[in-house]
Amino acid sequence: MRIRPRGAVTSALLAGTLAFAAAASGGEAHHVGSYTWTRDDPAFGGFSGFDISEDGARFTAISDRSWFVTGEIRRENGRIAAIDPSPIVPLKNAKGIQPKGAAGDSEGLAISDDGRIFVSYEGYARVAEFETPERAIPLPRHPDFSGLEINASLEALAIDNEGRLYTLPEQSGDLATPFPVWRMDAEGWHDFATIPRRGTFLAVGADIGPDGMFYLLERGFTGFGFRSRVRRFELTETGFGAEETLFESPVWRHDNLEGIGVWRDGAGQIVLTMISDDNFFAIQRTELVEYVVPESLAPNPERP
Repeated sequence: MRIRPRGAVTSALLAGTLAFAAAASGGEAHHVGSYTWTRDDPAFGGFSGFDISEDGARFTAISDRSWFVTGEIRRENGRIAAIDPSPIVPLKNAKGIQPKGAAGDSEGLAISDDGRIFVSYEGYARVAEFETPERAIPLPRHPDFSGLEINASLEALAIDNEGRLYTLPEQSGDLATPFPVWRMDAEGWHDFATIPRRGTFLAVGADIGPDGMFYLLERGFTGFGFRSRVRRFELTETGFGAEETLFESPVWRHDNLEGIGVWRDGAGQIVLTMISDDNFFAIQRTELVEYVVPESLAPNPERP
């Protein structure tokens, strides 16, 4: 979902919210660092989908205007120190044309082990496959996709080690309605399971980590700024279990985090790398934010 903060934000208000944001977030993960990424390119910004390599050194990102970029992440003392990106290129449809407006609202990103790229779209709810960004291969649509809200549909996309896709909408309906999750295998999309909704947070990104767990990035918008939360779940053949909240940030601790990639560092710890969507709005920023989950020191062979 594209969010445009309304009204003027005064220096006093910004200072106050940033001071409040200095408080530590709750949960099990701890904040390692944030890196503000800038680039002089009119296509830069609006990043909503994110994928990261197994070693955390390379990334792929898409914007909600059908732009695609890859790059290298350089770290010093465990913190992001620089980004070395490739050129930003258009993400084109099946006709070889970059879609515009609602048709080009690309939000979720997942990349298979063999390098195939999958993108979920929020305007016209669908998922497409790409061998390269130059041309989409449309995938079948679940009947439920047509009933989703145009600006609150398929925000999150993930892929497991068997190549099965998982997607869910940003909005579930009311606060008491869980998020529906659909899974696609060789036979097409199926109703897979639901994820309980907790409070006013909305689903904006997902990934399946090297531990086989399902990680859900959620965003809360208060009118004064953004809050972020990551929950993770045990992923089984029948649904989700063992829910944990890894962190929940206060307002303005981070910008509008919408994309997430999960990997394991050299010490065996699970690392969450997230990217923010600046909505092409001057007061916002594109940042990469990292959290470490210290208790995840070794893979669990019982998890799929």
